[in-house]
Amino acid sequence: MIRTLATREIYRNRWMRLREDDVEFPNGARGIYGVVEKPDFVAVVPVDAEGRIHLVQQYRYPVAGRFWEVPQGAWEDSPDADPEALARGELAEETGLRAETMIRAGQFFQSYGYSTQICHLFVARDLTPGPTALEETESDLISASFAPAELRAMLAGGEIRDQTTLAAFGALLVRPEFATLLG
Repeated sequence: MIRTLATREIYRNRWMRLREDDVEFPNGARGIYGVVEKPDFVAVVPVDAEGRIHLVQQYRYPVAGRFWEVPQGAWEDSPDADPEALARGELAEETGLRAETMIRAGQFFQSYGYSTQICHLFVARDLTPGPTALEETESDLISASFAPAELRAMLAGGEIRDQTTLAAFGALLVRPEFATLLG
């Protein structure tokens, strides 16, 4: 086991904290670990009555591009929010959709090599439309629905490049109750 010898905060803002730990490895060697602490977040796969899956697209500054992804997010002001409430909130905020049925489909670490963040995955069904409530930073966000065959082609062609979205569909495809989502 790696032992922490000391820890110090390097940076903090409302979305994340970066710390650097001095560590000792089992063989006695010493080194450092940079750890990003972010609140847990949710990813939602909304499936409408026709079997179409709703995605969102927005500009992602760190990689200077727009990409399709499942609705996802966290409430920085409420890091201990109930994951299902958060999933319902993010779905409505980003797509305007409200889900009668929200199914917990698992959880996974976002990038456990450097981050503590966990993603809670949900499948939303029995959808009804409503208004969006986009945050100022999401003003360019758009939403669209895709047939399973279109989504498979987007995944196979590398058009979907978001780690959370790829992990969400991978997790759902191996579960018998969700395996038919992509046709």
